[in-house]
Amino acid sequence: MISAEKLASLPTEPGVYQFRNAAGQVIYVGKAASLRQRVRSYFLEARVADAKTDTLVREAADVSTIIVDNEREALALENNLIKRLQPRFNILLRDDKTYPYIQLTAYEKFPRVYVTRRLKKDGSIYYGPYFPGGLAHRIAHFIHRYFLVPSCKVDLDRRHNRPCLQYYIERCQGPCVEGLTTEECYAAAVRDVKMFLEGRHTELLKELRRRMMDASDAERFEEAAACRDLITTVEQLEEKQKVASASDDERDIVGYYREGPLVAVNVFHMRGGRILDRREYFWENQEQFEESEFISSLLKQMYLEQQYIPAFIHVPVDFEDRPVLEELLSERRGHKVEILTPQRGEKRAMMELAERNAAHSFDQRFRVLKPSARAILESLQEALGLPEPPARIECFDISHFQGSDTVASMVVWEHGKMRKSDYRHFIIRTVEGIDDFASMREVVGRRYKRLLDEQKPLPGLVLIDGGIGQLHAAAAAIEELGIINLPLASIAKKEEILFVYGQEQEPIRLDRHSPVLHLIQEVRDESHRFAVRLHRQRRATRQLRSEIREIPGIGEKTARKLLESFGSLEEIRAASEEDLLKVVNRRQATRLREYLTQQASPSTSVQDRSIQ
Repeated sequence: MISAEKLASLPTEPGVYQFRNAAGQVIYVGKAASLRQRVRSYFLEARVADAKTDTLVREAADVSTIIVDNEREALALENNLIKRLQPRFNILLRDDKTYPYIQLTAYEKFPRVYVTRRLKKDGSIYYGPYFPGGLAHRIAHFIHRYFLVPSCKVDLDRRHNRPCLQYYIERCQGPCVEGLTTEECYAAAVRDVKMFLEGRHTELLKELRRRMMDASDAERFEEAAACRDLITTVEQLEEKQKVASASDDERDIVGYYREGPLVAVNVFHMRGGRILDRREYFWENQEQFEESEFISSLLKQMYLEQQYIPAFIHVPVDFEDRPVLEELLSERRGHKVEILTPQRGEKRAMMELAERNAAHSFDQRFRVLKPSARAILESLQEALGLPEPPARIECFDISHFQGSDTVASMVVWEHGKMRKSDYRHFIIRTVEGIDDFASMREVVGRRYKRLLDEQKPLPGLVLIDGGIGQLHAAAAAIEELGIINLPLASIAKKEEILFVYGQEQEPIRLDRHSPVLHLIQEVRDESHRFAVRLHRQRRATRQLRSEIREIPGIGEKTARKLLESFGSLEEIRAASEEDLLKVVNRRQATRLREYLTQQASPSTSVQDRSIQ
């Protein structure tokens, strides 16, 4: 219990307070307009009792404070401390998905375009966020196709002998090879991309028309035609955007469903009167649930660090610090933000729709209802930032015993189930000793070289059982084949962390209840099982062949024939003389029987003596 003297000495200014337990751990973070008044209110006998506060007061052994200038600063600091310290009694945001951005690497000599979910201070220009998540990938694909600015991993600081496949399929100007383009041409394309991403379509169209006329006057008709096609595409895109934004209605709608300590939240993103996306959050530990505090904490953690904030946020209940949060969000957005609690009409109906969807999400998460394969694939696409849901997943694993008998497996998941007829085993040919990275590189290279040679389609996702090292080894093999934009990810053992190639600095931790994680684990575990089975078979066969070869008169070729026919020493021992003679000659059959009889006699003697 915190002493009365300590409480009386607290400052009266606005700020943030932190309750600590006897071990010095921060167990709760809160903000207040008057720190002394707020903290003392926890210990007043006249306060309204609730289980959460009673437990908090019993465990609190000390309190510390941080003074700030006003309530807005206190609210922002409270949010930062909660995210960093994750105190047990605070409501912590779970299962958040960050929306993707378009990254233009302006600091490079030849800038490139990527889709990313993390903003860094690296000199890049970031555009977004975009939702639904697939929109960012469609925009990046549009830029590759029409502006020829790529998202490759090629080192553009040095010259190469030949361009990668992106150049040949007309998705890049080829700045990596001397003579294919110039710095001026590439810089012009990058300027066009910036105007496009910044929404300066009128300016972009004016520049493209000028460039088309110049090319036409100089009789560079192919260049003029390319400009004409790009002008048409941008005009069509601009018309679609005008229709979509005819209603300046940007609002997020929050609904939740709760049973006991379990809570599911759905957030609808409405733009122009249409629902563009939906987010889900889940909690398992809300034993002491206070509705207004829950909604307040949820909104702070959702929006205070987001670049994009809607004009309206609809919530099911009002809360104490709503005016301060509105003021802070309005300041960050640059325009007014209102947090409303609809009571009737269409907006209330949308709130009820969000609540019904939250109840459905609750059932799928906590009642163990298996979602459809399509829903899982869409969630997988969103979680890994894939351009489209992967209809086919191919997963690789390496297995060995202290560097011996190294093998690899590939299993296939397609259209909602494992496709065992497409499973493949690989014997490692080029790697000596223990080198999982080199083994993975060999196997992945062999697999996709064969698909290219046979002109067969590539999978929607390549999954690697392992960490970043195995992921990069697989990526190196794929890049050597000139394959681009093949989605590639790995799942690290034990930690169950997902790494997506090109986004390794942004590892993905899926919730343990997530159907997406369950799917990935299922495919990974099957590849591991399949690899281990082959490894054990090869090791047992090698040991058995070695044992058979100890028999005088039995060479390598004969040992292999025996193993192929019978499979084990027990089967050979049980075989009749007639069956043995189908594989070996009479002299070899006699020596086999003599050897097997000698091997069996010691164990027989021991058994006889134990019985006596």
